[in-house]
Amino acid sequence: MLIATWNINGIKARIDSLCAWLEAASPDIACLQEIKSVDETFPRGPIEALGYHVETHGQKGFNGVALLSKVAPASVMRGLPGDESDEQSRYIEGLWEIGGRRLRVASIYLPNGNPLGTEKFPYKLGWMERLIAHAGWRLAEEDDLVLAGDYNVIPMPVDVARPQAWLGDALFQPESRSAFRRLVNLGLTDALRATTDAEKTYTFWDYQAGAWQKNDGIRIDHLLVSPEVQDRLVSVGIEKHVRGWEKPSDHVPVMIQLAA
Repeated sequence: MLIATWNINGIKARIDSLCAWLEAASPDIACLQEIKSVDETFPRGPIEALGYHVETHGQKGFNGVALLSKVAPASVMRGLPGDESDEQSRYIEGLWEIGGRRLRVASIYLPNGNPLGTEKFPYKLGWMERLIAHAGWRLAEEDDLVLAGDYNVIPMPVDVARPQAWLGDALFQPESRSAFRRLVNLGLTDALRATTDAEKTYTFWDYQAGAWQKNDGIRIDHLLVSPEVQDRLVSVGIEKHVRGWEKPSDHVPVMIQLAA
């Protein structure tokens, strides 16, 4: 089984690239972030034509998450529990029952938190606390669990080309990184770091200043997996070549392969 995550940075601008990638990579489940579309206008037709079921939790103009899957989920939950006043579309979770196993996969678009000194950073940290609480609850159920998405957190200095340049950014603040560690320490595994400790391993390159050409990147797109999934983990791949396509997202897909 292949499970992928990709911050698409606008589904309508990149529907052709998405369909080309789906055809080439053929993930069983793909988690999208920043679809920037309401549910009613999401371009599901071309995706469904490739044999995928589509579930969205959209928002006009920004945010928005989606789950694409070859098999329809048994159930879907939209929105992260813990704050009924939160209107931002950043979390969607599906439950699949496949081969006698229960698999939960969430597509996560964690708040950016910038600029520091505004209400956006406390919102980011509060959202992370809610995610930690929800993940703890899900882990107690002992289903297969994959929390995939754009976390907007650089976990370690090895995950950024120029650490000094990010010291004043919400993605690299001690509070953000500490919350990410507490999430992982619930019993989750960072799938990529379970398979490699290689440096210069990134998932995002800014559009400015030739970042892609210089490999001046950061790693902020993560798949965190439960012990049940870690036992089945075969490989993790970053689809770096996609960043070189025409009209690319500034993120690239990350995909895990699981044994049956």
